[in-house]
Amino acid sequence: MSHSSFRRRALTALGLAATTALALTACSPAASDGETAGSGDAIVVGISQFVQHPALDAATAGFKQAFIDAGYVEGETIEFDEKNANAEVATATTISQTFANDGVDLVLAVATPAAQAAAQNLVDVPVLFTAVTDPVAADLVASTEAPGSNVTGTSDMSPVADQIDLIAEILPDAKKIGIVYGSGEVNSEVQVEMAREAAEKLGMEVVEQTVTNAGELKQATEALGDVDAIYTPSDNLVASGIGSIVGVAEERGILVVGSDSTHVEGGAAATVGIDYEKLGYQTGEMAIRILDGADPAEMAVETSKDLELTVNLDAASRFGIELPAALVERAANVIE
Repeated sequence: MSHSSFRRRALTALGLAATTALALTACSPAASDGETAGSGDAIVVGISQFVQHPALDAATAGFKQAFIDAGYVEGETIEFDEKNANAEVATATTISQTFANDGVDLVLAVATPAAQAAAQNLVDVPVLFTAVTDPVAADLVASTEAPGSNVTGTSDMSPVADQIDLIAEILPDAKKIGIVYGSGEVNSEVQVEMAREAAEKLGMEVVEQTVTNAGELKQATEALGDVDAIYTPSDNLVASGIGSIVGVAEERGILVVGSDSTHVEGGAAATVGIDYEKLGYQTGEMAIRILDGADPAEMAVETSKDLELTVNLDAASRFGIELPAALVERAANVIE
């Protein structure tokens, strides 16, 4: 299907959204046809989310909200076919193949493994990704400025150096930082290298442990040994099992600094990071422009427009740490 046909369907859908409810009802197929209202003219967007956890859930919700705010009506002018791979790469591949066979109009892939599966199996429809840290390293785009194919989207690259600086601000005498991450995540490898470089500049050492599933997080965190702080990168396994890391940290009185606000909501003490719902919304705005005729091959990968400092006073107290007053004062979000 060509980009021009996407544009025609998008305009048709928006036209339907502008009609009265009575007209929509009159034009919808009869219930006996076995179709949802407006299914003949609605834009169909396939959503492949790699795993369920708060950050990715928020990104998906933000993406869908962008369409609603633009005037699309779910079930009438747009349909979202949402599927979850449950952290299985093979399942993500099957989902992408299903979308290809079903002839959806556009696909959102949430997290790197889902995006890689979509890019490999969907070549005739636009693919938008979100919650992908380094799309070039993941072989999703030729460059962030000019993706070069049907794939583009938003990066959740964290300000890793700022987050390591946050550890130093809270614990000026910290010498050793522990990091646990998924061994199969390209995103995590990139972030760990960035964290190591930032830590070295501050005279700190990074100790690493990798896991292959969320069930290994507790043991891996314990294996970090005598560290002063733990940094949790934007990693799908870490995000889905943040409680395991926090639990060990609380037992040992170790500071945890996260890479996004959902980690702080899950028990980390602080972060300066992105809002995943806003990032998903930004991706939805890109998708709407593509449906209106923009070429994804020429649409630069975007990064978050909003970075916020979030602190969790209750979590810090459970680690036996008092956050600096100046840090709390400048925080955009304070969890008590």
